[in-house]
Amino acid sequence: MNKFTLRSVLISILIMAFTLSVFAQETQKKEIKKTKKIKKEKIKKGWNLGALPVISFDSDLGFQYGALMNLYDYGNGSLYPNYERSLYMEASYFTRGSGIFRINYDTKKLIKGIRVYADLSFMPDQIYAFYGFNGYDAIYHPSWIEIGNRNYVTKVFYRFKRKFFRAKVDFRGNFGNGKLHWVVGAGLYSISVGNVNLAKLNKGKSGDKILPDTAGLYDKYLAWGIIPQNEKNGGTFTILKAAFEYDSRDNEANPNRGVWFSTVLAGAPRFLSNMNQGFLKLSITQRQYITLFKNTLFFDYRLGAQFTLAGHTPFYAAPLIFYAHSTKAYNEGLGGSSTLRGILRNRIIGDGIAYGNFEFRWKFVKFIIANQNFYLGVNLFLDTGMVIQKTKVDTGKVPGNEYANYFNTNAEKLHNSAGLGLKIAMNENFIVSVDYGKAFNSQDGTHGVYVGLNYLF
Repeated sequence: MNKFTLRSVLISILIMAFTLSVFAQETQKKEIKKTKKIKKEKIKKGWNLGALPVISFDSDLGFQYGALMNLYDYGNGSLYPNYERSLYMEASYFTRGSGIFRINYDTKKLIKGIRVYADLSFMPDQIYAFYGFNGYDAIYHPSWIEIGNRNYVTKVFYRFKRKFFRAKVDFRGNFGNGKLHWVVGAGLYSISVGNVNLAKLNKGKSGDKILPDTAGLYDKYLAWGIIPQNEKNGGTFTILKAAFEYDSRDNEANPNRGVWFSTVLAGAPRFLSNMNQGFLKLSITQRQYITLFKNTLFFDYRLGAQFTLAGHTPFYAAPLIFYAHSTKAYNEGLGGSSTLRGILRNRIIGDGIAYGNFEFRWKFVKFIIANQNFYLGVNLFLDTGMVIQKTKVDTGKVPGNEYANYFNTNAEKLHNSAGLGLKIAMNENFIVSVDYGKAFNSQDGTHGVYVGLNYLF
Protein backbone atom coordinates (compact mmCIF):
# COMPACT_ATOMS: atom_id res chain seq x y z
CA MET A 1 0.00 0.00 0.00
CA ASN A 2 1.58 3.30 -1.01
CA LYS A 3 1.77 6.22 1.40
CA PHE A 4 -0.99 8.22 -0.31
CA THR A 5 -3.47 5.34 -0.18
CA LEU A 6 -2.57 4.63 3.44
CA ARG A 7 -2.97 8.30 4.29
CA SER A 8 -6.46 8.36 2.76
CA VAL A 9 -7.48 5.20 4.59
CA LEU A 10 -6.29 6.52 7.95
CA ILE A 11 -8.05 9.86 7.48
CA SER A 12 -11.25 7.99 6.58
CA ILE A 13 -10.94 5.75 9.63
CA LEU A 14 -10.40 8.69 11.96
CA ILE A 15 -13.35 10.62 10.54
CA MET A 16 -15.54 7.53 10.74
CA ALA A 17 -14.42 6.93 14.33
CA PHE A 18 -15.34 10.51 15.16
CA THR A 19 -18.81 10.15 13.60
CA LEU A 20 -19.53 6.84 15.31
CA SER A 21 -18.26 8.05 18.67
CA VAL A 22 -20.49 11.15 18.55
CA PHE A 23 -23.46 8.90 17.82
CA ALA A 24 -22.45 6.56 20.66
CA GLN A 25 -22.06 9.43 23.05
CA GLU A 26 -25.47 10.92 22.24
CA THR A 27 -27.03 7.49 22.73
CA GLN A 28 -25.20 7.12 26.02
CA LYS A 29 -26.61 10.46 27.20
CA LYS A 30 -30.14 9.14 26.83
CA GLU A 31 -29.31 6.08 28.91
CA ILE A 32 -27.21 7.68 31.66
CA LYS A 33 -28.60 10.51 33.75
CA LYS A 34 -26.37 13.41 34.49
CA THR A 35 -23.68 12.37 36.99
CA LYS A 36 -24.38 13.59 40.52
CA LYS A 37 -21.63 14.87 42.77
CA ILE A 38 -20.41 12.38 45.34
CA LYS A 39 -21.88 12.89 48.76
CA LYS A 40 -20.34 15.79 50.68
CA GLU A 41 -18.09 16.79 47.76
CA LYS A 42 -17.17 20.44 48.08
CA ILE A 43 -17.95 22.75 45.17
CA LYS A 44 -14.81 24.83 44.73
CA LYS A 45 -14.97 28.60 44.22
CA GLY A 46 -12.39 31.26 43.55
CA TRP A 47 -8.68 30.59 43.37
CA ASN A 48 -7.23 27.26 44.49
CA LEU A 49 -3.53 26.53 44.66
CA GLY A 50 -1.68 23.33 43.91
CA ALA A 51 2.02 23.74 44.65
CA LEU A 52 4.66 21.05 44.90
CA PRO A 53 8.38 20.66 45.09
CA VAL A 54 9.21 18.83 41.88
CA ILE A 55 10.70 15.47 42.82
CA SER A 56 9.83 13.07 40.03
CA PHE A 57 11.33 10.53 37.66
CA ASP A 58 11.28 9.82 33.95
CA SER A 59 13.20 6.84 32.57
CA ASP A 60 14.31 8.89 29.57
CA LEU A 61 15.29 12.02 31.50
CA GLY A 62 16.26 10.88 35.01
CA PHE A 63 15.24 12.29 38.39
CA GLN A 64 13.62 15.71 38.33
CA TYR A 65 13.96 18.37 41.02
CA GLY A 66 12.61 21.89 41.26
CA ALA A 67 9.26 23.50 41.99
CA LEU A 68 5.90 23.98 40.28
CA MET A 69 2.74 25.91 40.99
CA ASN A 70 -0.71 25.48 39.45
CA LEU A 71 -3.41 28.03 40.26
CA TYR A 72 -7.05 27.35 39.29
CA ASP A 73 -9.81 29.96 39.36
CA TYR A 74 -13.23 28.29 39.68
CA GLY A 75 -15.10 31.61 39.73
CA ASN A 76 -18.48 31.29 41.46
CA GLY A 77 -18.30 27.49 41.29
CA SER A 78 -20.94 27.06 38.58
CA LEU A 79 -18.40 25.47 36.21
CA TYR A 80 -16.75 23.15 38.77
CA PRO A 81 -14.89 20.83 38.20
CA ASN A 82 -14.05 22.92 35.11
CA TYR A 83 -12.35 26.25 35.74
CA GLU A 84 -12.41 29.78 34.37
CA ARG A 85 -8.63 30.20 34.18
CA SER A 86 -5.43 28.56 35.28
CA LEU A 87 -1.80 29.57 35.66
CA TYR A 88 0.98 26.98 35.64
CA MET A 89 4.62 27.76 36.43
CA GLU A 90 7.54 25.35 36.62
CA ALA A 91 11.30 25.53 37.06
CA SER A 92 13.01 22.17 37.22
CA TYR A 93 16.02 20.14 36.18
CA PHE A 94 16.52 16.48 35.37
CA THR A 95 19.66 14.64 36.47
CA ARG A 96 20.42 13.61 32.88
CA GLY A 97 20.85 17.21 31.81
CA SER A 98 17.39 18.47 30.81
CA GLY A 99 15.47 21.40 32.18
CA ILE A 100 11.93 22.79 32.04
CA PHE A 101 11.25 26.48 32.60
CA ARG A 102 7.64 27.26 31.73
CA ILE A 103 4.74 29.63 32.21
CA ASN A 104 1.40 28.40 30.84
CA TYR A 105 -1.79 30.46 31.03
CA ASP A 106 -5.30 29.30 30.11
CA THR A 107 -8.17 31.77 30.45
CA LYS A 108 -11.79 32.28 29.40
CA LYS A 109 -11.91 35.79 30.87
CA LEU A 110 -9.32 37.78 28.92
CA ILE A 111 -11.42 38.21 25.75
CA LYS A 112 -15.19 37.80 25.87
CA GLY A 113 -16.27 34.61 24.09
CA ILE A 114 -12.68 33.58 23.34
CA ARG A 115 -10.53 31.13 25.24
CA VAL A 116 -6.82 31.99 25.22
CA TYR A 117 -3.97 29.52 25.70
CA ALA A 118 -0.51 31.05 26.10
CA ASP A 119 2.79 29.28 26.66
CA LEU A 120 6.36 30.48 27.18
CA SER A 121 8.94 27.71 27.57
CA PHE A 122 12.68 27.16 27.57
CA MET A 123 13.80 23.53 27.67
CA PRO A 124 17.55 22.85 27.46
CA ASP A 125 18.66 19.24 27.07
CA GLN A 126 22.27 18.04 27.35
CA ILE A 127 21.49 14.57 25.94
CA TYR A 128 18.44 14.76 23.66
CA ALA A 129 17.43 11.37 22.27
CA PHE A 130 17.93 10.60 18.56
CA TYR A 131 17.64 7.07 17.10
CA GLY A 132 17.36 7.86 13.40
CA PHE A 133 14.33 7.97 11.14
CA ASN A 134 11.42 5.68 10.29
CA GLY A 135 11.26 3.52 13.40
CA TYR A 136 12.53 -0.03 12.95
CA ASP A 137 14.16 0.96 9.65
CA ALA A 138 16.82 2.52 11.90
CA ILE A 139 18.50 -0.20 13.96
CA TYR A 140 18.98 0.38 17.69
CA HIS A 141 21.91 -1.32 19.48
CA PRO A 142 21.45 -1.26 23.28
CA SER A 143 24.86 -2.94 23.72
CA TRP A 144 26.55 0.15 22.23
CA ILE A 145 25.47 2.25 25.23
CA GLU A 146 25.99 -0.37 27.96
CA ILE A 147 29.17 0.19 29.97
CA GLY A 148 31.06 -3.08 30.35
CA ASN A 149 29.58 -4.67 27.25
CA ARG A 150 32.24 -5.78 24.75
CA ASN A 151 30.36 -3.81 22.06
CA TYR A 152 30.23 -0.62 24.15
CA VAL A 153 30.80 2.61 22.20
CA THR A 154 29.50 5.40 24.46
CA LYS A 155 26.46 5.99 26.65
CA VAL A 156 25.62 9.06 24.56
CA PHE A 157 25.81 7.38 21.15
CA TYR A 158 22.10 8.12 20.53
CA ARG A 159 22.21 11.66 21.89
CA PHE A 160 22.90 15.26 20.89
CA LYS A 161 22.61 18.59 22.70
CA ARG A 162 19.46 20.66 22.20
CA LYS A 163 18.12 23.99 23.45
CA PHE A 164 14.44 24.56 22.72
CA PHE A 165 12.66 27.91 23.10
CA ARG A 166 8.93 28.20 22.39
CA ALA A 167 6.49 31.11 22.65
CA LYS A 168 2.96 30.46 21.42
CA VAL A 169 -0.60 31.63 21.80
CA ASP A 170 -3.84 29.97 20.65
CA PHE A 171 -7.33 31.45 20.48
CA ARG A 172 -10.44 29.25 20.61
CA GLY A 173 -13.95 30.42 19.83
CA ASN A 174 -17.35 28.76 19.48
CA PHE A 175 -19.43 28.21 16.38
CA GLY A 176 -22.56 28.58 18.47
CA ASN A 177 -23.52 25.46 20.39
CA GLY A 178 -20.56 25.39 22.77
CA LYS A 179 -19.19 22.10 21.44
CA LEU A 180 -17.92 23.09 17.99
CA HIS A 181 -14.87 25.32 18.11
CA TRP A 182 -12.45 27.07 15.81
CA VAL A 183 -8.84 27.55 16.85
CA VAL A 184 -6.18 29.84 15.40
CA GLY A 185 -2.71 30.29 16.77
CA ALA A 186 0.88 31.26 16.19
CA GLY A 187 4.12 30.19 17.78
CA LEU A 188 7.79 31.09 17.59
CA TYR A 189 10.12 28.07 17.83
CA SER A 190 13.88 28.32 18.18
CA ILE A 191 15.83 25.06 18.32
CA SER A 192 19.61 24.92 18.55
CA VAL A 193 21.44 21.59 18.36
CA GLY A 194 25.02 20.37 18.47
CA ASN A 195 27.34 17.74 19.82
CA VAL A 196 27.03 16.53 23.39
CA ASN A 197 29.19 18.60 25.77
CA LEU A 198 31.52 15.82 26.90
CA ALA A 199 33.60 18.10 29.12
CA LYS A 200 30.53 19.04 31.14
CA LEU A 201 29.21 15.48 31.37
CA ASN A 202 32.62 14.05 32.32
CA LYS A 203 33.22 16.56 35.10
CA GLY A 204 33.95 14.70 38.33
CA LYS A 205 33.91 11.27 36.69
CA SER A 206 36.70 8.71 36.53
CA GLY A 207 37.48 5.28 35.14
CA ASP A 208 34.99 3.67 32.78
CA LYS A 209 32.39 6.30 33.68
CA ILE A 210 34.26 8.87 31.57
CA LEU A 211 32.48 9.24 28.23
CA PRO A 212 34.86 8.58 25.32
CA ASP A 213 35.34 11.19 22.62
CA THR A 214 33.88 9.22 19.74
CA ALA A 215 31.31 9.75 16.98
CA GLY A 216 27.65 9.22 17.81
CA LEU A 217 24.69 8.71 15.50
CA TYR A 218 24.25 12.46 15.03
CA ASP A 219 27.88 12.79 13.86
CA LYS A 220 27.59 9.84 11.49
CA TYR A 221 24.38 11.13 9.93
CA LEU A 222 26.13 14.47 9.35
CA ALA A 223 29.15 12.79 7.76
CA TRP A 224 26.92 10.69 5.50
CA GLY A 225 24.77 13.67 4.45
CA ILE A 226 21.57 12.21 5.94
CA ILE A 227 21.37 15.34 8.09
CA PRO A 228 22.11 18.29 5.76
CA GLN A 229 24.83 20.74 6.79
CA ASN A 230 22.34 23.61 6.83
CA GLU A 231 20.30 21.80 9.53
CA LYS A 232 23.10 20.61 11.82
CA ASN A 233 22.89 23.62 14.18
CA GLY A 234 19.10 23.84 14.31
CA GLY A 235 16.97 26.79 13.26
CA THR A 236 14.19 29.25 14.02
CA PHE A 237 10.69 29.16 12.54
CA THR A 238 7.16 30.40 13.10
CA ILE A 239 4.18 28.04 13.20
CA LEU A 240 0.82 29.34 12.00
CA LYS A 241 -2.07 27.12 12.95
CA ALA A 242 -5.78 26.72 12.17
CA ALA A 243 -7.92 24.01 13.71
CA PHE A 244 -11.44 22.66 14.11
CA GLU A 245 -12.62 20.97 17.33
CA TYR A 246 -15.63 19.08 18.60
CA ASP A 247 -15.49 18.88 22.40
CA SER A 248 -18.28 17.41 24.54
CA ARG A 249 -16.24 16.34 27.58
CA ASP A 250 -17.94 16.79 30.93
CA ASN A 251 -14.62 17.57 32.65
CA GLU A 252 -11.41 18.53 30.92
CA ALA A 253 -8.84 17.14 33.39
CA ASN A 254 -10.40 13.68 33.70
CA PRO A 255 -13.63 13.28 31.71
CA ASN A 256 -16.25 10.72 32.66
CA ARG A 257 -17.76 10.82 29.20
CA GLY A 258 -17.55 12.80 25.99
CA VAL A 259 -15.73 13.16 22.69
CA TRP A 260 -12.84 15.42 21.85
CA PHE A 261 -11.96 15.49 18.16
CA SER A 262 -9.62 17.94 16.46
CA THR A 263 -8.07 18.43 13.05
CA VAL A 264 -5.18 20.86 12.70
CA LEU A 265 -3.30 22.50 9.85
CA ALA A 266 0.10 23.72 11.05
CA GLY A 267 2.50 25.43 8.70
CA ALA A 268 5.99 26.91 8.94
CA PRO A 269 6.24 29.43 6.08
CA ARG A 270 9.70 29.84 4.62
CA PHE A 271 9.58 33.64 4.85
CA LEU A 272 9.07 33.38 8.64
CA SER A 273 12.00 31.04 9.20
CA ASN A 274 15.66 30.50 8.40
CA MET A 275 14.91 27.16 6.71
CA ASN A 276 15.55 26.57 3.02
CA GLN A 277 11.89 25.70 2.63
CA GLY A 278 8.88 25.56 4.90
CA PHE A 279 6.53 22.71 5.69
CA LEU A 280 2.81 22.06 6.15
CA LYS A 281 1.41 19.41 8.51
CA LEU A 282 -2.04 17.91 8.98
CA SER A 283 -2.77 16.48 12.41
CA ILE A 284 -5.94 14.58 13.37
CA THR A 285 -6.70 13.50 16.93
CA GLN A 286 -9.73 11.62 18.24
CA ARG A 287 -10.34 11.06 21.93
CA GLN A 288 -13.35 9.44 23.57
CA TYR A 289 -14.24 8.86 27.21
CA ILE A 290 -16.75 6.13 28.06
CA THR A 291 -18.29 5.40 31.48
CA LEU A 292 -18.50 1.67 32.20
CA PHE A 293 -19.56 1.97 35.85
CA LYS A 294 -20.83 5.31 37.10
CA ASN A 295 -18.20 7.41 38.89
CA THR A 296 -15.88 4.39 39.09
CA LEU A 297 -14.68 2.64 35.92
CA PHE A 298 -14.01 4.16 32.50
CA PHE A 299 -12.62 3.17 29.10
CA ASP A 300 -10.85 5.98 27.27
CA TYR A 301 -8.85 6.06 24.07
CA ARG A 302 -6.89 8.42 21.84
CA LEU A 303 -6.22 7.91 18.14
CA GLY A 304 -3.92 10.27 16.30
CA ALA A 305 -2.17 10.75 12.99
CA GLN A 306 0.05 13.46 11.56
CA PHE A 307 1.10 13.87 7.92
CA THR A 308 3.45 16.13 6.00
CA LEU A 309 1.38 17.68 3.21
CA ALA A 310 4.05 19.88 1.66
CA GLY A 311 7.62 21.05 2.02
CA HIS A 312 10.50 19.56 3.98
CA THR A 313 10.67 19.16 7.76
CA PRO A 314 14.22 19.71 9.06
CA PHE A 315 15.48 16.92 11.30
CA TYR A 316 15.43 19.10 14.43
CA ALA A 317 11.68 19.77 14.00
CA ALA A 318 10.77 16.21 12.93
CA PRO A 319 9.71 14.97 16.41
CA LEU A 320 7.16 17.78 16.96
CA ILE A 321 3.47 16.85 17.08
CA PHE A 322 0.95 19.65 16.61
CA TYR A 323 -2.34 19.77 18.52
CA ALA A 324 -5.14 22.32 18.48
CA HIS A 325 -3.87 23.34 21.90
CA SER A 326 -1.89 21.62 24.62
CA THR A 327 -0.75 22.34 28.17
CA LYS A 328 2.11 19.81 28.16
CA ALA A 329 5.77 20.81 28.10
CA TYR A 330 6.73 18.27 25.44
CA ASN A 331 4.56 17.58 22.39
CA GLU A 332 6.98 15.23 20.66
CA GLY A 333 7.41 11.62 19.73
CA LEU A 334 6.62 8.96 19.12
CA GLY A 335 8.01 7.29 22.22
CA GLY A 336 8.21 8.42 25.83
CA SER A 337 5.96 9.79 28.54
CA SER A 338 3.59 11.83 26.33
CA THR A 339 2.93 9.32 23.52
CA LEU A 340 4.09 5.69 23.87
CA ARG A 341 4.96 4.88 27.47
CA GLY A 342 7.69 2.30 27.94
CA ILE A 343 9.16 2.95 24.49
CA LEU A 344 12.33 5.02 24.13
CA ARG A 345 11.76 8.75 23.79
CA ASN A 346 11.63 9.80 20.11
CA ARG A 347 12.22 6.22 18.93
CA ILE A 348 9.69 6.60 16.09
CA ILE A 349 10.23 9.67 13.87
CA GLY A 350 8.97 10.14 10.33
CA ASP A 351 7.18 12.54 8.01
CA GLY A 352 3.89 10.88 8.96
CA ILE A 353 2.97 8.99 12.13
CA ALA A 354 -0.08 7.25 13.59
CA TYR A 355 -0.63 6.20 17.18
CA GLY A 356 -3.20 4.95 19.66
CA ASN A 357 -3.55 4.95 23.45
CA PHE A 358 -6.16 2.77 25.15
CA GLU A 359 -6.86 2.94 28.89
CA PHE A 360 -9.11 1.49 31.57
CA ARG A 361 -9.34 4.04 34.40
CA TRP A 362 -10.64 3.13 37.86
CA LYS A 363 -11.35 5.66 40.63
CA PHE A 364 -11.37 3.36 43.64
CA VAL A 365 -11.67 5.78 46.57
CA LYS A 366 -12.78 9.39 47.14
CA PHE A 367 -12.28 11.47 50.27
CA ILE A 368 -11.99 15.03 51.60
CA ILE A 369 -8.98 16.48 53.43
CA ALA A 370 -8.68 20.12 54.54
CA ASN A 371 -11.77 21.02 52.54
CA GLN A 372 -10.20 19.67 49.33
CA ASN A 373 -11.71 16.87 47.20
CA PHE A 374 -9.38 13.94 46.54
CA TYR A 375 -9.57 10.61 44.77
CA LEU A 376 -7.17 7.74 44.14
CA GLY A 377 -7.21 5.94 40.81
CA VAL A 378 -5.39 3.36 38.76
CA ASN A 379 -5.13 3.01 34.99
CA LEU A 380 -4.26 0.02 32.79
CA PHE A 381 -3.05 0.98 29.31
CA LEU A 382 -1.92 -0.21 25.88
CA ASP A 383 0.02 2.17 23.59
CA THR A 384 0.85 1.61 19.92
CA GLY A 385 2.19 3.59 16.97
CA MET A 386 4.30 3.59 13.82
CA VAL A 387 5.63 5.66 10.93
CA ILE A 388 3.13 5.74 8.06
CA GLN A 389 4.85 8.35 5.86
CA LYS A 390 8.58 7.80 5.79
CA THR A 391 11.28 10.44 5.89
CA LYS A 392 13.50 10.26 2.82
CA VAL A 393 16.89 8.91 3.92
CA ASP A 394 19.71 9.06 1.35
CA THR A 395 22.17 6.31 2.30
CA GLY A 396 24.37 6.74 -0.78
CA LYS A 397 27.34 7.92 1.29
CA VAL A 398 27.07 5.23 3.95
CA PRO A 399 30.11 2.88 3.75
CA GLY A 400 29.12 -0.60 2.65
CA ASN A 401 30.62 -2.23 5.74
CA GLU A 402 28.50 -0.03 8.04
CA TYR A 403 25.12 -0.09 6.30
CA ALA A 404 23.87 -3.29 7.94
CA ASN A 405 24.61 -1.92 11.43
CA TYR A 406 22.37 1.10 10.96
CA PHE A 407 19.62 0.37 8.44
CA ASN A 408 17.00 -2.33 7.97
CA THR A 409 14.91 -1.22 5.01
CA ASN A 410 11.15 -1.82 5.23
CA ALA A 411 11.35 -3.18 8.77
CA GLU A 412 8.92 -0.63 10.19
CA LYS A 413 5.77 -2.00 11.85
CA LEU A 414 3.69 -1.27 14.93
CA HIS A 415 5.58 -0.40 18.11
CA ASN A 416 3.66 -1.61 21.17
CA SER A 417 3.84 -1.17 24.91
CA ALA A 418 1.56 -1.74 27.91
CA GLY A 419 1.53 -0.89 31.59
CA LEU A 420 -0.30 0.56 34.55
CA GLY A 421 -0.41 3.72 36.61
CA LEU A 422 -1.50 5.34 39.85
CA LYS A 423 -3.27 8.71 40.09
CA ILE A 424 -3.79 11.01 43.07
CA ALA A 425 -6.18 13.86 42.21
CA MET A 426 -7.16 17.05 44.06
CA ASN A 427 -10.31 18.87 42.98
CA GLU A 428 -10.40 16.83 39.73
CA ASN A 429 -7.79 19.02 38.02
CA PHE A 430 -4.51 18.76 39.97
CA ILE A 431 -3.50 15.14 39.31
CA VAL A 432 -0.22 13.54 40.39
CA SER A 433 0.53 10.62 38.07
CA VAL A 434 2.85 7.61 38.16
CA ASP A 435 2.96 5.36 35.06
CA TYR A 436 4.99 2.25 34.29
CA GLY A 437 5.18 1.02 30.68
CA LYS A 438 6.83 -2.07 29.19
CA ALA A 439 7.97 -2.21 25.55
CA PHE A 440 7.09 -5.39 23.64
CA ASN A 441 10.18 -5.26 21.39
CA SER A 442 13.79 -4.82 22.59
CA GLN A 443 14.38 -2.52 19.60
CA ASP A 444 12.17 -0.04 21.48
CA GLY A 445 14.03 -0.34 24.78
CA THR A 446 12.89 -2.19 27.89
CA HIS A 447 10.54 -0.18 30.10
CA GLY A 448 9.78 3.32 31.34
CA VAL A 449 8.72 4.89 34.64
CA TYR A 450 7.15 8.36 34.57
CA VAL A 451 6.18 10.52 37.55
CA GLY A 452 4.45 13.77 36.67
CA LEU A 453 1.11 15.53 36.43
CA ASN A 454 -2.21 14.66 34.79
CA TYR A 455 -3.47 11.86 32.61
CA LEU A 456 -1.85 11.26 29.23
CA PHE A 457 -4.93 12.58 27.39
